[in-house]
Amino acid sequence: MTSTPRPQTLGAVHEIDLGSGTVRYFEDGPADGPVVVFVHGLLVNADLWRKVVPTAVADGLHTYTVDWPLGSHSIPVPGVELTPPGVADLIATFLEKLDLKDVTVVANDTGGAITQILMTRHPERIGRVVLASCDAFERFFPPAFAFLPVLAKAPGSMAALTQIVRPKLMQRLPITFGWVSKRPVPPETVASYLGPSRHNRAIRKDLARFLKTVNKRHTLAAAEKLPAFDKPVLLAWATEEKLFPLSLATRLAEKLPNAKIVEIADSYTFIPEDQPAELAAHVVEFVTRVGA
Repeated sequence: MTSTPRPQTLGAVHEIDLGSGTVRYFEDGPADGPVVVFVHGLLVNADLWRKVVPTAVADGLHTYTVDWPLGSHSIPVPGVELTPPGVADLIATFLEKLDLKDVTVVANDTGGAITQILMTRHPERIGRVVLASCDAFERFFPPAFAFLPVLAKAPGSMAALTQIVRPKLMQRLPITFGWVSKRPVPPETVASYLGPSRHNRAIRKDLARFLKTVNKRHTLAAAEKLPAFDKPVLLAWATEEKLFPLSLATRLAEKLPNAKIVEIADSYTFIPEDQPAELAAHVVEFVTRVGA
């Protein structure tokens, strides 16, 4: 099997052993630039940020885009606790291993739920957070994807799932990419997202392990602790959201002591896909304005 080429716009590729498992990450930007760590969601990988990173780097930010073990990673992690808190702990270990401080965490979709947990469990290395259209409160998962944790319990279901979404027509359905990306995701990017779980049984096992543990109790518990997180938070929300209504951003802003909402038009959940330039501009302005 030939692996799908990864975008050169993400920077230099590295691997790091985090103790319980190894993850692949990409690094770019000036050595002394403010640090930004990106957190993607389910069944995508660092490629989600391929159109955001170049602008961030050009404006002086030092970026880390990681293939978190959420089903589109290429290095199996059988030793990692693949629960929402477990992945949040893995992110914290990544920050610690690389000794990253005053970090801006930028998260989207499922990654936003995990980042909310990270904010309540390991806030010490975080300087500020950008949550871009993501799971929160009782929407973890949103109704369109609520079947996934149940499906994951059925033997062979992950292999069937990755095969079902192969045809382009299937990729535009609401239960695949149709409601997360307003525009079709390029074929090479879809291949990067779905290839690992399609071709590697160990990756499918990782995916199933995570899906079985997704439950709104994790985001509801995090929400109760968010008032203690007093660092700046930018809530960048798509105005045409199909999965996460703008009311979620409003509720998060009410919970967080230092939060601001910006609305992004002409986009669904995958703002890094639909409106990467605008999202990147908001991230750069946010980091600069709050004094990284």
